[in-house]
Amino acid sequence: QVQLVESGGGLVQPGGSLRLSCTVSGLPLDYYDINWFRQAPGKERELVAGISGAINNIQYARSVEGRFTISRDTDKNTVYLQMNSLKPEDTAVYYCFAYGHWGQGTQVTVSS
Repeated sequence: QVQLVESGGGLVQPGGSLRLSCTVSGLPLDYYDINWFRQAPGKERELVAGISGAINNIQYARSVEGRFTISRDTDKNTVYLQMNSLKPEDTAVYYCFAYGHWGQGTQVTVSS
């Protein structure tokens, strides 16, 4: 059974940082792509960052490039999203997605 569990969200001031974690069970990250999405109130869910399984190719949305970094630890089967220089427009529920499965999401709020 595939399960994705996000953690690390919270309230942060503009310019601050957070690191999100997505721990995956039932799916070896060495071989499967995993992506971070986010959904702000009243908006469509959008792709934020992704990392491919076998070839380790990484992509970012233009709105977060240079501020967010996706990485993975295959020993812990966990993917991280390091978010720096956060802006109020980064406020959203962040989800990880892999092989047709979604996590439950973690709330990120950027506000002074």
